[in-house]
Amino acid sequence: MEKHSLTLAILNGKSAGNEELRAAVATLREEGFPLEIRVTWEHGDGERYVHEAVTLGAETVIAAGGDGTVNEVATALARLSPENRPVLGLVPLGTANDFATSAGIPEEMENALRLAIRGKASAIDLARVNNDRYFINMATGGFGTRITTETPEKLKSALGGVSYFIHGLMRMDTLKADSCTLEGPDFHWQGDALVIGIGNGRQAGGGQRLCPTALINDGRLELSIATSQELLQTLVHKLTSDEENPNLITASLPWLTIRAPNEMTFNLDGEPLTGTEFRIEVMPDALECRLPPSCELLA
Repeated sequence: MEKHSLTLAILNGKSAGNEELRAAVATLREEGFPLEIRVTWEHGDGERYVHEAVTLGAETVIAAGGDGTVNEVATALARLSPENRPVLGLVPLGTANDFATSAGIPEEMENALRLAIRGKASAIDLARVNNDRYFINMATGGFGTRITTETPEKLKSALGGVSYFIHGLMRMDTLKADSCTLEGPDFHWQGDALVIGIGNGRQAGGGQRLCPTALINDGRLELSIATSQELLQTLVHKLTSDEENPNLITASLPWLTIRAPNEMTFNLDGEPLTGTEFRIEVMPDALECRLPPSCELLA
């Protein structure tokens, strides 16, 4: 019988009762795949379990949860030395699963788990913010950030990703643009931004494709800025058309800086970071991740 390497799956505690996942784990174990499960209870557990995976000699660490779980596991992996770093696998169990969805990870548990254990490992980029924070998918600032940090949990669980958009429309009266300056190689923009998306991946906020051309292995970040005058038109245009949008400023950059006179909050894969100055840079080939052969995020 073929001997398989150990896999350690880090499961978000909110999804610990998922029967479909439990059945998938049992099936793969019966097929001879050594699979350890760890369940998170509080922030910091993900990192601790990644270190345990290294101690156990695990070849793969699976982030089983939503974008926040993926972020925590990917961040912990990025901080390891390359020779000790397991491969990242993904099993989508969150509300929005923006990164897993745009990467084409199957929603069906057994297929997702099989891919996470046996799929081909591809080198992917990560983005680093102010030298110590990371995102694998997207940083969003402005109006979009306020939606995702304020969207009530009940609305999220009832409606899934679309809840962010509905809640955003309900909150149109609270719109306030962030005055800021963005700079990068051969790029300078100053003005009032309602939504800023900086994408390694393509979508955030439960399916809003803010950076529709982003790739996770091209050594670049995609930038989209929606300016204050045109927000509703821009959002409706994004939902109904793939054509170039005149109200959207876009660029493709290896790094950029953002400076603002007042505090801004950015969501890094859903994890908030507040400040007045941000340096965001891509880290090429920072991790290996098991992805579908047809993954449209790969160049």
